[in-house]
Amino acid sequence: MMDVLKTLGKEADAEFTEKKSVFIGYAAPVSSEDEAREFVAKIKKKHADARHNVSAYVLSGGIMHSSDDGEPSGTAGVPVLEVIKKSGVVNAVVVVTRYFGGILLGAGGLVRAYSAAAKAAIDASGVVVYEKFDECAIKCSYGDYNDVLYRLSQFTVKVGQAAFDENVTVSFSVLKEERGRLDDEIAARFDGRYSVEKLGEKYDVR
Repeated sequence: MMDVLKTLGKEADAEFTEKKSVFIGYAAPVSSEDEAREFVAKIKKKHADARHNVSAYVLSGGIMHSSDDGEPSGTAGVPVLEVIKKSGVVNAVVVVTRYFGGILLGAGGLVRAYSAAAKAAIDASGVVVYEKFDECAIKCSYGDYNDVLYRLSQFTVKVGQAAFDENVTVSFSVLKEERGRLDDEIAARFDGRYSVEKLGEKYDVR
């Protein structure tokens, strides 16, 4: 897993006209290649009357794909893919629909138009940065509970539910890069009586 996951914030679209051709860019976050393909299929169905529905996607596992959908090779799908890559996002799909306006744009014009539509869609979607967090728990006495919470608050931590039984078990997630310092702080403050148990990992917004 990557320590940082940069992806799109939401499904969004943007439209502009170039020499009477209408370009509609759609962008969306996805979690798998199947989801990316489903999104492409959905847009193609929505604009079944359009001459071209160009698409590209990039996934966190290194999978990349692009389709010119009938446009001259290299003038549509690859430029859209390059815009996605340049933005730095992964787990993202972009589809650009074109309604031909009767005026040929030429290879350079197509590249610029599809790139602009893809960028506009990504800008409309917004970029969200997720970082890796360790999901953890710590068991402490009732007397030390508030002190434990204070120690956790000194780090990038999101505190979850606490279970009150014979002792108190506090569930929380901590930014992975801060986990070692948190462990040292807990060990030093409580003379080694408590330790942090790792339960898993997840991506979250800082």
